[in-house]
Amino acid sequence: MKKFPLLFVSSTEQSADISRAVKAGQVRKLGPRLYTSNLKDAPDQVVRQNCFQILSLILPGVIVSHRSAIENRISPDGRIYVTADYSRILNLPGLEIVVMKGPGRIPDRDMPLLHLFTSCRERAYLENLSLSRDRGGEPKNLSRVELEERLVGILDNSGADALNGLRDRAKEIATVLDMEAEFRKFDHIIGAIQGTREAHELVSPRSVARSMHEGYDPKAVERFATLRSILASQSFRLRPMPIENLKTFYNMAFFDAYFSNFIEGTEFEVEEARKIVDSGIVPADRPADGHDILGTYRVVGSIDDMTTTPKDFDQFLNLLATRHAIILEGRPDKQPGRFKEKPNMAGATRFVEPTLVRGTLRQGFEFYRGLEEPFARALAIFFIVSDIHPFNDGNGRLARAMMNSELVAKGEARIIIPSVFRSEYIAGIKRMTRESDPTAFIKQHAHAQEFASRIDFLDIDAAIETLRGCNAFAKPEDGLVLQMPAT
Repeated sequence: MKKFPLLFVSSTEQSADISRAVKAGQVRKLGPRLYTSNLKDAPDQVVRQNCFQILSLILPGVIVSHRSAIENRISPDGRIYVTADYSRILNLPGLEIVVMKGPGRIPDRDMPLLHLFTSCRERAYLENLSLSRDRGGEPKNLSRVELEERLVGILDNSGADALNGLRDRAKEIATVLDMEAEFRKFDHIIGAIQGTREAHELVSPRSVARSMHEGYDPKAVERFATLRSILASQSFRLRPMPIENLKTFYNMAFFDAYFSNFIEGTEFEVEEARKIVDSGIVPADRPADGHDILGTYRVVGSIDDMTTTPKDFDQFLNLLATRHAIILEGRPDKQPGRFKEKPNMAGATRFVEPTLVRGTLRQGFEFYRGLEEPFARALAIFFIVSDIHPFNDGNGRLARAMMNSELVAKGEARIIIPSVFRSEYIAGIKRMTRESDPTAFIKQHAHAQEFASRIDFLDIDAAIETLRGCNAFAKPEDGLVLQMPAT
């Protein structure tokens, strides 16, 4: 029995064999002269999964163009757009192929794809700025918003040289394609995005922000919006701890600073950390680590500082910079108080790019400032700082200081993360970052606040014993769990 390939086109010589194979149930017809040996999957699934292979078989030499050259997939309305020296529409199961008459291939520019070509990037952008008539609601071109978003993405990810190079290459081919008018539009958009042209014609909020040198990370902003929506829709339990006894305030601040550093890897025995804070003297063999404890305590142990929350964006930036400068005072190599100039990562997570820090902070602040409940505001401001990671180092400690400032200012108990609870705490943050699911993130912080609210911090020695009895000082690898103190 003759075997047939997955996809093939008929010819005069093969027609008799193919007819017999169809009758025998070996192959089936997908379209004019187009057959498949896949008899199990639905015809539309076969076509959509192999659309470029099919194009290569039935329309060799055409150019995948316009929106299809940028999206590199079937459009939302089930179409692929190609350019040839004729016009035609082909309908297959699950796919409409729109053939448009237009300029031929540009040698050494348009890229080969099987027996097809695909418009080079500069040609594709010019094509998508050409006049377009809707076909049943879907144009052959991407929207202006989508084009601007993609250009901003090039600028953010690859830099100005890459975007300017794209513009230069587009200029070189505009005359060949008879697309001088399209190039003028393209040139203006790129100039506006970079802030060298008037931006009044830009339509994407992201490109407008970029033109004002406040570009932002759209994925981070999506996460902020998701978290804000959940926080705004819930009511949270109040856990009052007003600043009535200064001894309680300062003792709790010590544990705030101690655990905030411990979970970042700055590990001291609790008694040694007490000596550092009480004396202000750092260990000779670990001066930088000692300054981390002192710097963090100077922020979280200041009543003035911890009762100050940002009223506007400028104050938000100022609080971030001044608190970070104090926390990392002992590490001048980390540029305390100055936003990062190089990208930073934690494991496989790459944080917001340096050029997008200010703009992403502004977007985050807009989501934060509309929240009312202290716990909601605390979690929002924590996640904004943690997710952006605006500084070279110390971002976790800063984020927790910003978070607890929101709570202290409203007479609420701080959120303290004991070292034994680190794995659960980190897992909640990762789930929010990677999956935009705030469930565990909110739950873990509520649990940590409840834990702290049940401890009497008036006597520091008694508080240490309570914390020890709850396994708070254990490490995750010790296999213990955090026990909730009795009320």
